[in-house]
Amino acid sequence: MEKLGHDILEKTGRMKARFDELTDLVLKPEILSDNKEYKKLSKERARLEDIAYAHDKLQKLVSDYESCQADYEKETDSELRNMFYEEIGGLKTQIENEIEEVKILLLPKDENDDNNVIIEIRSAAGGEESALFCSVLTRMYTYYAEKNRWKVEIMDVNETELGGIKEITFMVKGKGAYSKLKYESGVHRVQRVPETESQGRIHTSTSTVAVLPEVEDVDVEINEGDLRIDTYRASGAGGQHINKTESAIRITHIPTGIVVNCQDERSQIKNKERAMSILRSKLYDLYKTERDNEYKQTRKDQVGTGDRSERVRTYNYPQGRVTDHRVNVSSYDIEGVLNGNIDLFIEALELADRAEKLANA
Repeated sequence: MEKLGHDILEKTGRMKARFDELTDLVLKPEILSDNKEYKKLSKERARLEDIAYAHDKLQKLVSDYESCQADYEKETDSELRNMFYEEIGGLKTQIENEIEEVKILLLPKDENDDNNVIIEIRSAAGGEESALFCSVLTRMYTYYAEKNRWKVEIMDVNETELGGIKEITFMVKGKGAYSKLKYESGVHRVQRVPETESQGRIHTSTSTVAVLPEVEDVDVEINEGDLRIDTYRASGAGGQHINKTESAIRITHIPTGIVVNCQDERSQIKNKERAMSILRSKLYDLYKTERDNEYKQTRKDQVGTGDRSERVRTYNYPQGRVTDHRVNVSSYDIEGVLNGNIDLFIEALELADRAEKLANA
């Protein structure tokens, strides 16, 4: 009798057992009363859920397959043997397909994929033209979020008098936001004729995008003694005060020198909460990068998901073309892309990332 799927069932079986254990644990009163531990275990359980269900499905298919094989071997009626033979073939195909699906589920998954994201867009080379492009990118991500029914909350913005954005920080809230938007980190280049250019010359300018997962207190511990907190009045473009009270918050993490600002809310308390959320994400990103350095030195990732110095995409207005350089994918619908239709690039990056992981599994 041909054995099929047993090796992978052994792997998923251990994960299914842990999933069942966690399902019981999160219902225990002592866990329910400990919010930090409950969040930690619930997060681990959520990561194992798809594997647990896939294990049950594959186990049922393998059981049916082996039962059908046994019936085929002991059956003497030729017509019934043919029926069993056809059923065995069908089950074998289902098992092989399911094994491929399980292999994908077993790939290392970013634990933050389901998290909200904090996006920072900054003007880089190109002066005012770069700042204007920052506002275009902000609109693009806002439209993309709306298409996915995610919520966008601006946390801090520094605008120019001509309507551009020197830098902006905003949060995108929605399940799976980080899994889609994490590939957007890097340098975005625009080639177009500025409105102020009288001779029609094409200018090239750049903006940088950083995408950070929002992390909980359980992910990053922050010592209050390491913080310097300053308050100031929130202001708009050109330095005009938009708030008469000192509600804006600036937090400096002294050990790392990381500085975050938040001035969107009129309440100082709410601005502090938001600034702390940004700081947690930045510290998490810093520590994660340090942990990953040794791995990255041994094998350079083909699909970039975080290096702000990496040129990832070019938006060429005269040709109406947008090209993602990491996967060599282009769209000739630049208006559609800038209106939030960026799934073409995100899906190509996801496929490339998955193929790379499968090749190295």
